[in-house]
Amino acid sequence: MSGGARRGVCRFAEREWGPLFKTLRYALYTQRWRSIPLTLSAVALTSVFQIIQNQPWGFRPIQVIGSVKAEYPLWISLLRTPFSLFVPALDLPVWGALAQVLVVFGVAEICIRRGRLLLIAYAATLAGTLYARVGIHIGPDSVFGLPASAAEMVDTGPSAAVVALAVYVCWRYRAYWTAGVVAGSMVVEVVLKNNLAGKEHIAALLVVAVICWITWVRRRRRRARRDQERRTGSLSGAPPIQS
Repeated sequence: MSGGARRGVCRFAEREWGPLFKTLRYALYTQRWRSIPLTLSAVALTSVFQIIQNQPWGFRPIQVIGSVKAEYPLWISLLRTPFSLFVPALDLPVWGALAQVLVVFGVAEICIRRGRLLLIAYAATLAGTLYARVGIHIGPDSVFGLPASAAEMVDTGPSAAVVALAVYVCWRYRAYWTAGVVAGSMVVEVVLKNNLAGKEHIAALLVVAVICWITWVRRRRRRARRDQERRTGSLSGAPPIQS
């Protein structure tokens, strides 16, 4: 790689990931593991659920707590949805779920704080839960639909929340190329493997797009209000209002 190309790559990396990296480095340097207590709790809860559901006596209780299927009554699915995020999918290795939670939840907890993390994670997971019912109602003949057999599939795991959080954090820190790669990979997943999990990831992307739009509108309105207050203060001779 030539010197010019190397400098171009470095400039791109600094522009794409620099602000995000600096935020993470400062938080981890000053607070270490104290900066992500919610993430560590989520990893511990996921691990406990995995250990219990692999015991002869534990599978049924975990399914009652966090198993979601489209064939269940809606109120049962809604009650179980918050816990389903921490129940590892039975057909995937648990280390994958733990790694996703540790990395993506940890980055989000530092960068966007706990309240917004919980909001986005729950909204994305809930969107997947509700989409399954809508997709089955639409039917397999539509690109947006699902076969009736999807109603019997156990729908658990953090993947929808992870996708939504990754895209939101990248958007907030202007890592637009990274956000695009994450979103594009979810579209490719649906094209290559047209299943319930893939389409739930698309539902999570739609939800986070709405959240990003709402955040952008609110920030623009706050900025316009501050500008108006400064102009008003300047015209009246009063000291500017500190934001």
